Amino acid sequence: MPDSVSKSAAPVADYDSFAAAYSASNESNLFNAYYARPEMIRLAGDVAGLEILDAGCGSGPLMEALRSKDAVVSGFDLSPAMVELARQRLGEDADVRVADLGAPLSYPDDAFDLVVASLSLHYVKDWAAALAELRRVLKPGGRLIGSIIHPTVYAIVYPEADYFALTQYSEDYDFGEGTVWMTYWHRPLQDVINTFIDAGFGIKTVTEPPPAANTPAELLPTADGRSFICFLFFELEARLP
Repeated sequence: MPDSVSKSAAPVADYDSFAAAYSASNESNLFNAYYARPEMIRLAGDVAGLEILDAGCGSGPLMEALRSKDAVVSGFDLSPAMVELARQRLGEDADVRVADLGAPLSYPDDAFDLVVASLSLHYVKDWAAALAELRRVLKPGGRLIGSIIHPTVYAIVYPEADYFALTQYSEDYDFGEGTVWMTYWHRPLQDVINTFIDAGFGIKTVTEPPPAANTPAELLPTADGRSFICFLFFELEARLP
């Protein structure tokens, strides 16, 4: 959980300033290593030979996992420091770029079989534009697999807030190198679903999974390892024009 929250316009996180600490945390923490990443890999399924784009790749752990399953993976992130860490992980010849998920992308039309967007869309205000770009670079019938902060988390943590309003909010975290602010965009579940549909995607699967079976017992939020409200995962298909 965050240390505190602000509904004011706190600065958007400068990932360059804490990229190494954030990346190190993601290697072994509950939410990334034993929850988000395993479910993204499970939803991706058999990716051998597929052209995949990781939209918001961070330091590249999901790219690395998909590449190990014989996929051809490209990725981008807004943070140059994260991109440099991804290149160190994947090799200098890896196609990893600095780019903004909320802006036009440099990839050609119909370039990818699969786009993965793990915990990146909730940083973007204008989903319509971002999803239009991801739909553009996907082949017809291609898939978009993503994860976001579960919309109900906002209602639970901030019961006095307007759940139905598009809201920017900031929370502070400690990654071992001082306090950093992370800024997100909350939108209600109906807006999540309808924006997907309006962007030309069909919904194949929505999941609220339990942690991975190999999660260390000391990290489990419940003794029996059952599902808990945290992230929402979705598998979408780019509908034919």
